[in-house]
Amino acid sequence: MRTKIRNFAYLLSLTPGLAVILGNLQGGWYSILNFIYSLVVLGAAEWLLRPNKQNNHSEKDDALPAFILYLHLPLQALCLASYFYGIYSNILQGYWIWAAAISMGVNTGSAAIVVAHELIHRKERHLQFFGRWLLFTAGNFYFFIEHLRVHHKWVGTSKDSATARKGQNLYSFFLSSGMGQIKGAWQLESERLRKAGKSIWSLNHYVVRQVVLHLLLDVLIWYLLGYIALLGFVLHCVVANFLLEYVNYIEHYGLSRDEKERVTELHSWQSDIPVSRFLLIDLSRHADHHYHASKPYHTLLSYEKSPELPSGYAGLFFVAAIPPLWFSLMDARIEGFKN
Repeated sequence: MRTKIRNFAYLLSLTPGLAVILGNLQGGWYSILNFIYSLVVLGAAEWLLRPNKQNNHSEKDDALPAFILYLHLPLQALCLASYFYGIYSNILQGYWIWAAAISMGVNTGSAAIVVAHELIHRKERHLQFFGRWLLFTAGNFYFFIEHLRVHHKWVGTSKDSATARKGQNLYSFFLSSGMGQIKGAWQLESERLRKAGKSIWSLNHYVVRQVVLHLLLDVLIWYLLGYIALLGFVLHCVVANFLLEYVNYIEHYGLSRDEKERVTELHSWQSDIPVSRFLLIDLSRHADHHYHASKPYHTLLSYEKSPELPSGYAGLFFVAAIPPLWFSLMDARIEGFKN
């Protein structure tokens, strides 16, 4: 019973999207509401709250956690629709258009992509489709391929672009991880099609298909709402994918393993701060996710031996954005964990 009650806390993952919709429909200072809520208010809270390490063993077939994932699909659509409506109706004007785009990008990066990550790990084809659709709304055309076929296999090794090396700053990682994963996704899809005797320059190629569809969407936005709306949408995509790579950055920073060594709970940073746990549908229990990748999010466990982040994901964003501060906080922690 306690576990089923706990599952209601995952409804908090919907609150950033609701803040985005309110901001898009009110304009003005409300436009940055989600940015302040998700990164400033929740970030501060994560330094004040104690970890919640309880391992309540949820049943895999609990209905509520699955229902919450479904709720994120229309919520993401409403976030985008309200943004375009705000521009169309002049609710959003001037620099508030860009503020709203950034605020919406924070939600897409911390909610839509997080839910997409959960869905693409499911075996059901319709759930994987929904995950790919959420990634499409973020302008991401590599994560579905690279995350499943490379990251989980080679995490912590030199073969994984999404593992940050000790001493690498967030901005360098954003470029190297993004470019490495794009290249990897292209090569993997091209190899798959060649083996099947099909052309790589077709919509059968996942990367090609996603890019073509996104270009069509971009043209449609430009045609209906103008170039300002298009630029705002693109800015939102950049912010969302920057947050995706920020999450990759802090989840594995400085942790390494031999290529022949099995992935365990020792190769990912975990955080049990309640904000990250429930707003990010337990993505912060990342050590168990890599240890048992097929586990639904509400069944993930906390491990005593796993390396612990000093705060939650929101709490570390501005720390990671200042490389000397991040290095001073994390590098000694890495050495202490290894010893």
